[in-house]
Amino acid sequence: MAAAASVSKSLLLVPGFLCLLAPASISMAQLSPSFYSETCPALEDIVALTMTPAVLLNPRTAAFILRLFFHDCFVNGCDASVLLDDTPTFTGEKNAGPNANSLGGFEVIDDIKTAVELLCPGTVSCADILALAVRDGVALLGGPSWTVPLGRRDTTTASQSAANRDLPGPGSTLAQLVAAFAAKGLSAREMTALSGAHTIGLARCVNFRAHVFGDADVDPDFATQLRESCPASGGDDGLAPLDEQTATAFDNAFYGNLVAFRGLLHSDQELFNNGSSQESLVRRYAADNGAFARDFAAAMVRMGNISPLTGSDGEIRLDCRRVN
Repeated sequence: MAAAASVSKSLLLVPGFLCLLAPASISMAQLSPSFYSETCPALEDIVALTMTPAVLLNPRTAAFILRLFFHDCFVNGCDASVLLDDTPTFTGEKNAGPNANSLGGFEVIDDIKTAVELLCPGTVSCADILALAVRDGVALLGGPSWTVPLGRRDTTTASQSAANRDLPGPGSTLAQLVAAFAAKGLSAREMTALSGAHTIGLARCVNFRAHVFGDADVDPDFATQLRESCPASGGDDGLAPLDEQTATAFDNAFYGNLVAFRGLLHSDQELFNNGSSQESLVRRYAADNGAFARDFAAAMVRMGNISPLTGSDGEIRLDCRRVN
């Protein structure tokens, strides 16, 4: 536990930002950082003890977990629905259009859950494990940390149709992005900060081909470079870093890329394009990593509180992949 405790102590707490007025879809009243202080006091150390080697061995793990968290919270709230496997009688969200062939990190969550169940059986939800794991993954790659409110419970349902409807895609316009986040109670500023998650991870050719072949707001040299590995047809599964400069470091380079018109996805470049309403904020984040880190951490707390199941709602899953 010593290594995990060291990681936990090194994580920076981000003060403030939690006093914002929350819209109806975001509820923090029943969640608390100390929720498991008596029932599973070693929880955060257990999570860190699993996440640390996983991210050190494969930095892309942090991006996978971050994507899982976002794709969970945007579909009927942060309730671990995205972790549920399909069965002959149950349709989950893993094969929804925005999720198919793009999600990963499930095994890491399974490993954390197994370790937690050994020490604190039937106590900690998969939704809370995911919320803690994403915080640690970001911090391990040099990003900010934050205090995670806990007390979520796991859903017994999933909605592939909601995943197809509510998750913004790589071809989204700025107006569509703003509307999608607003529907979850998140502001345009929070949307722009959360888009900085694309400072880590990779994207498939099929998701950026139209941007580098058809959009005008792309640096020509950047487009030419990408066309070599992502042809006009075929090669859909070819990968490119979302942040070409520091793909395995959680920093503000993503925003500098946008200012240089070197955003990989159409939806990302929309944040900085033709006098975009977010242009000044993108410039600020590009120039000030601290400002980005603070806003990102605050927005992650807000997103983590979208419609949580609490009290007697839902259940504490014993296996994150299936209902009890």
